[in-house]
Amino acid sequence: MSRSFELREHTADVAVEAHGATLGDVFAAVADGMAAAMCDDVPETDAERFTVEVRASTKKRLLFDYLDALIYERDVRGVLPVANEATVAYGGDDGGHGNEPWVLDASAAGVPLIEVAARDLKAVTFSEMRIEERDGGWEVYVVFDV
Repeated sequence: MSRSFELREHTADVAVEAHGATLGDVFAAVADGMAAAMCDDVPETDAERFTVEVRASTKKRLLFDYLDALIYERDVRGVLPVANEATVAYGGDDGGHGNEPWVLDASAAGVPLIEVAARDLKAVTFSEMRIEERDGGWEVYVVFDV
């Protein structure tokens, strides 16, 4: 799997720049970067995995809703979503999904927050979000409100 991320300073917030061979790879890399923004030492884990499915009308909305769903899972389950995996598909203009042709199927391992020293990350933002195809792969930049 070819993907990576880097945390970037962003005024009072934090940003993640991620790269991946596919949209699924780069979305998962952003999610891994989000976990790293919340926890300096993201543990290797065999924690129970949970799934997330998101449908959206655009790639940006899909990414926003995916990351927002992970933050929700963190808050509801009390877990840090790590070891993220994702696939992204486009179903065409009608996509068989009404007005939401973009579909993401993802999973993450949920490390109990009680086991890690995690910082609060309040929300994902649309501020400066970009998703670009580059050099046969994908690059994403996302700012998180801390």
